[in-house]
Amino acid sequence: MEWNSRSWRHLFVGLLLGIFASPAIAQVDSAEFRNAQFSSSRVSDSWEKFNDTLSREFRRKNLAYPPSDIYLRAFKSQNEMELWARNSESSEYKLVKTYHICAVSGALGPKRMQGDRQVPEGYYFIEDFNSKSDYYLSLQINYPNFSDQALGNQKTGNDIYIHGGCVTVGCLPMTDQGIQEIYTVCLNARLNGQIYIPVHIFPTRLTKTGMAYLSREYGNDATKQQFWAQLRASYDYFEKTHKLLPVMYTPDGKYVD
Repeated sequence: MEWNSRSWRHLFVGLLLGIFASPAIAQVDSAEFRNAQFSSSRVSDSWEKFNDTLSREFRRKNLAYPPSDIYLRAFKSQNEMELWARNSESSEYKLVKTYHICAVSGALGPKRMQGDRQVPEGYYFIEDFNSKSDYYLSLQINYPNFSDQALGNQKTGNDIYIHGGCVTVGCLPMTDQGIQEIYTVCLNARLNGQIYIPVHIFPTRLTKTGMAYLSREYGNDATKQQFWAQLRASYDYFEKTHKLLPVMYTPDGKYVD
């Protein structure tokens, strides 16, 4: 849950890691989470089918498996979701694999109200693993985040997922095989200690070409242009360093670097 303080220091989501929980409680919660997940045949079947393949792909990139630090980056225009990973906080992320997003509803731009069919844009993390999804398996992201709440309609909507089934009204749908792989690697990271798995969603790749396209197609929408300029700072930083900036907001909901 996002803080609503009118302060600059709230909200580096990667630091909201339950630091006040005791190790014993954390171990019990982890065991219960694992048992609950693997009691589902969908989860256990996915893990059995894809875990070895994922392990080989990680090791080919000299990445530890199961991972403890992964990152998902999605591009709506390209219908792509990238899986990145690294071995330590001081190392750079490496691209492991790119998945096809089956469909994207709405137009480019952030989600601002319930029922607008928009796929959100911005900086999120996975907050729930749904092994009983109507769309095979699903990973819920923490939409609306603080920025969405501050800048959106009073009814922003919720329940935004990465899921199977290849249908969408605002989510990020994958093939069933795609969600099986993504769910398995995210579950492994979660069980290996990564409580908050970042998911960054962009309208397109924010290169010079991408920004020129957005300016050409949405040049009359100053609000979107300003929003995408905020996203580009973090995008550029990652492209140069393969590291993530802390996610921070101004009190009125703008992203800042």
